[in-house]
Order: sequence, then C-alpha cells, then structure tokens
Amino acid sequence: MLTTAALDVSIGSVDVCRRLDLSLARGESLAILGRNGAGKSTLLATLAGLRPAQGGRIAIAGIELPARDGRALAAQRGYLAQQQHDAFATEVLEAVLAGRHPHLSRWEWESAGDRRIAEQALATVGLAGVGSRPLHTLSGGERQRVALATLLAQQPGLYLLDEPLTHLDLNHQIATLEILAGLVRDGAAVVAVLHDPSLALRYFARALLLFGSGESLAGPAPEVLTAANLSRLYGHPLRRFDGAGHPVFIPE
Repeated sequence: MLTTAALDVSIGSVDVCRRLDLSLARGESLAILGRNGAGKSTLLATLAGLRPAQGGRIAIAGIELPARDGRALAAQRGYLAQQQHDAFATEVLEAVLAGRHPHLSRWEWESAGDRRIAEQALATVGLAGVGSRPLHTLSGGERQRVALATLLAQQPGLYLLDEPLTHLDLNHQIATLEILAGLVRDGAAVVAVLHDPSLALRYFARALLLFGSGESLAGPAPEVLTAANLSRLYGHPLRRFDGAGHPVFIPE
C-alpha cells in the first residue's frame, strides 16, 4: 500500500529523513515517533502527497506521487490532520459524509448506502445519535472522533493519521487504538504519529523513529522501541518495565 525509496524530506533547515526506504503492505501498521519539531507531521503530509519530497519516490497502492488523479488517490489514501478546521457550518453527519466523496462522480449525490456507511462510522467512534448536531457544538475530543469517523466512511486501504489521540481522554485513546487495530486486522495499512512509545509498542507492529537531523530508524516495533533507542530519541533516560501486562516506558 505504501512504498518509499531513497526518500529525502526537509522543512526549513530541518532534515526530516534522508534516503528513507519503507514498505507497508495491507494488514501492517507503523508508528512514527520523534521529538517536537523533528518533522513527524511534515513526513506524514509528504507521504500523503500533500507536499513535495526533496528527493526519492513515494507510491500509494501503485500510484506514484505526485498523483495526477487526486480522486483515485483519495479512494486509496485517507489522511487525518493534526488540527481540525471547519470552514463552513455543518451538521455532524454531513461532515462525515464528506468521506464518501472520493467514491462518487463529480455531480453525484450521496446515496442511502453512503448515509448508512457514515452512520455506522459514527457509531464505531461512539457518536451514534449525534448526526444532526451542529459540528461546532462538539467538544475537541468529540470533533477528533468525528474526523476519524470521516476517515472510516472514506474506507481507504491506507490510513495516515497525525496524532489521532489529540484531545482524547484515556478511555477514548484506547478505543481509538482498538479501532485502528481492527482496521489492520481487516486488511488496511495504518500509519500514525504518536507520542507514547508504550502505546506504540502495544498497538503497532512496526516503528519509525525520527531523530531530527535526517537520521531515522525503522523496523519491527519490539526491535526499534527499546529503552536505549528511546532515551537517545527523546534526550532523556527511559526505563522499560514488563510487569504490567504490556511493556511500559517510564522516565528515570
């Protein structure tokens, strides 16, 4: 679903990655971690085709970026931005129905089937019954879940999510990660920018660390997410504990 070859990405004076090779198939997941300012969001936007790379190549489901057919790309790739911006007043269900647009022709209206898909997406994120509410009346956490529901309604093969746990309380953080894990089990590919290495190790099979100087480290999560690597990544010593059912990393 996603491949990069010798990918170079930078923003301003920051080298995000140099000659990065990645390959992510259906049914695989990747967590991206790094310090603030390391370029995690920049890399994700580049992978989504929303900004140009400085070198190398990116392909999504065989579509080389930059893509000439944006609708075909949108049918394969869903992108969740870090911040949600609502340019127009709308109801919740109408916002989620926007996820169906890549599957419609230019002047085609949403069908009853599209509405059922959108309603099911809202139910999946725990917002059944709020479809008629004005979007601007929702809390930040609810708005984040609406954004995820929009992606679920889009039904892409590749999900690219920039800090999907933003504004969510612990209960909804875990619920969101369980939804993403379910997508992977159903055959989607999922890439997410995260801040918690313990959750990344628990829910993602692979990990990519961005060190902020062009250096990166990618591989199976148990091999990449070690106390030594994470201590170097964050510039603070961390210790791993294995007695809580799932490994956790604690600052020393």
